[in-house]
Amino acid sequence: MRENDRVAQILGQWASVRPDLDVSPIGVIGRLHRVGLRLTESLTAIYAEYGLTEGDFDVLATLRRSGTAAALTCGDLAASTMVTTGGMTKRIDRLEGAGLVRRQPSATDGRSRLVSLTPVGTDLIDEAYTAHVANEHTLVAPLSQEERDQLAQLLARWLAALEA
Repeated sequence: MRENDRVAQILGQWASVRPDLDVSPIGVIGRLHRVGLRLTESLTAIYAEYGLTEGDFDVLATLRRSGTAAALTCGDLAASTMVTTGGMTKRIDRLEGAGLVRRQPSATDGRSRLVSLTPVGTDLIDEAYTAHVANEHTLVAPLSQEERDQLAQLLARWLAALEA
């Protein structure tokens, strides 16, 4: 680990001006925030190679991982991606216009429309997701498998506590 990364410098500055405060959480949260920014940059660059935004990728990946013949409501997609239904409608409109998804009436609820991937959408998300996973392998490569497993467990525990 770099002993003098930007977060370490910030910790040192705070220790100088406010030695009465325990600013140690900045070591975790500051680095996690900076890692998150770098990850987002790298991930969205891959999505852009396929003409997708982060939101587009999220919708297509949600539909794809739901199964080959999956058809989900806008509400289901919104809940799965943590986006409002209004925001989801805009994404679906854009994806439908690009020929990547289609809407069809629900057989059980006349007011509801189901969203599914088109063959073009399936091919695109399969290709984009393969590149995405390869990119994620590259991003975690500096960590050993044991470190990855440990970090995943720690983050899962922390996330569960924050979401409780």
